[in-house]
Amino acid sequence: MYYNPFHYPIYPPVPAYPGYYVNYPLQRTYPPVDIKIFSKSVKSFRLLMEQGSILLDRLGDEGFAHKMMTVAQQGKKAEVDQLIKSISLKVPVITKFTPSGVIFELTTQPTQQAPMSCCTLTVSMKWGI
Repeated sequence: MYYNPFHYPIYPPVPAYPGYYVNYPLQRTYPPVDIKIFSKSVKSFRLLMEQGSILLDRLGDEGFAHKMMTVAQQGKKAEVDQLIKSISLKVPVITKFTPSGVIFELTTQPTQQAPMSCCTLTVSMKWGI
């Protein structure tokens, strides 16, 4: 046989032996659903929501809000963190702020059973132009 540049191969290719190309649809098998971790996350997130509500109640106090915005405007992050700690929330809070807004990240605390935090509630609010 000689090489013919105008000869195109047949698609799909003819199998080398019968049964080589089998057109079975891919069917993935998944493990059975286990909602234990998800249920714990839901419970933990409820705590975050409760703590977030306490945070918002305190931020709604005009005196507290004025004090926090004043020290934030002066760039005193340690004092802002101290004000947030004075609320005595049961979960850690990370505070980030700019001249136009503030972000609070409430996270669940790791335990021996769950060494990593499962959930984070991010509260992002505008407080300037």
